[in-house]
Amino acid sequence: MSVRLAVFDCDGTLVDGQAGVCFAMEQAFVQTGLPAPDRHQVRRIVGLSLPQAIRLLAPGEAEAVRTEIDRQYRDIFRAAREAGQLVEPLYDGIREMLDALLASGWILGIATGKADRGLAHCLATHGLTGHFVTLQTADRHPSKPHPAMLEAALAEAMATPEQAVMIGDTQYDMGMALNAGVRAIGVDWGYHTVQELHEAGAAAVATSPANLLELLG
Repeated sequence: MSVRLAVFDCDGTLVDGQAGVCFAMEQAFVQTGLPAPDRHQVRRIVGLSLPQAIRLLAPGEAEAVRTEIDRQYRDIFRAAREAGQLVEPLYDGIREMLDALLASGWILGIATGKADRGLAHCLATHGLTGHFVTLQTADRHPSKPHPAMLEAALAEAMATPEQAVMIGDTQYDMGMALNAGVRAIGVDWGYHTVQELHEAGAAAVATSPANLLELLG
């Protein structure tokens, strides 16, 4: 049987991580002496690497200020995680969908703007660590939509672009897929609109995890 690789984004696709991201970003700005950013704008950057996200949220600030926001964010997010205060629930139907894909012969990966430690904690919390053969994070790659994460996932899974699909909730995920020559499928339960996903190159947009299974065949 030929390889079939499904690579997932994490926040906004597998888990709803916006609460923790918004809290940490707001506090990071305040601790740096800046007004907290609008929550809608913070949700829009979920999925990007942290430095890229901060550049978009604080475009007029000096690099030293953005570096301090980055440091504060990492400290606040880590403290919340270690205190057991970080809530990143799985979306309904995700576990069943992942199990069904594995049972039908798919191999699974993740390409995320999370750091290695954050992704490891998230997967372990939900008992999903063993579901994925390749984990690509912002610690080792440029931010989406650069194709590096997907290219590394393809190499680790020994798959070609034609054998893979990228599944995500943002235009950054769709752009990364197109840049890597991989089919892109959006999901409508995340942080960007269906129209944005189609405009960014989604071949289809799933309306539920069950519908995603149908789209993947």
